Amino acid sequence: MTARTGRRREPRQERSRQMVERIVEAGREVLVTRGYDGASTNRIAAAAGISPGSLYQYFPGKDAVLAEVLDRYLDAMEARVSRAFLDALSGAPGPESGTAPAVRATLEALLDAFAEQPDLVRVIAEQLPRAPGGRRAAFAGRIDDLVATALLSRGAADTGTVRAAAWTVVRTVEHLATSYLLESPDFGRDVVLDELTALVSGYLDARWSGGRVASDGPS
Repeated sequence: MTARTGRRREPRQERSRQMVERIVEAGREVLVTRGYDGASTNRIAAAAGISPGSLYQYFPGKDAVLAEVLDRYLDAMEARVSRAFLDALSGAPGPESGTAPAVRATLEALLDAFAEQPDLVRVIAEQLPRAPGGRRAAFAGRIDDLVATALLSRGAADTGTVRAAAWTVVRTVEHLATSYLLESPDFGRDVVLDELTALVSGYLDARWSGGRVASDGPS
């Protein structure tokens, strides 16, 4: 029996995976060039070099493709910011040292991530408002939980106050970091890091009293 020669056929699963990646990358390209409303199934298919019918074999439509683009980006952002935050906390000597080192390391990770895909961040900030139950709200909520858990683990006793503090910090940082990217002010990244670190760590340290978050406001 003669052995078959020539190129081995790729397994169907691998071909499907490659096609999904191709469509998702095309979806990202169309999203940043056309915006959310300007994206369409036809445009995504054209950018991927396939027919709309082929795209429908893998995704039910435009919204599903763009949801995958955003989910991947926000999941990667969450992992990166969380890792920087937890690494900084693990190296901190204790609550008495203040929160500035952990805050700065987290902010650096956030600004670095923003700088790598500024066009995508711009579309998310300008065209995808944070609606209850939406992807941006879910991302912010997970970071809220991370910050609140860290504060509780370091001695904060009042869960309600801790959650309010975490919510305040996360929304403030997101707004200011996004504004820095969108507005491109004429001062450098290190200046922004210094100011944001002073703002956030000052707030958290002022709320800290005797190893817990103070319940009566900043001193």
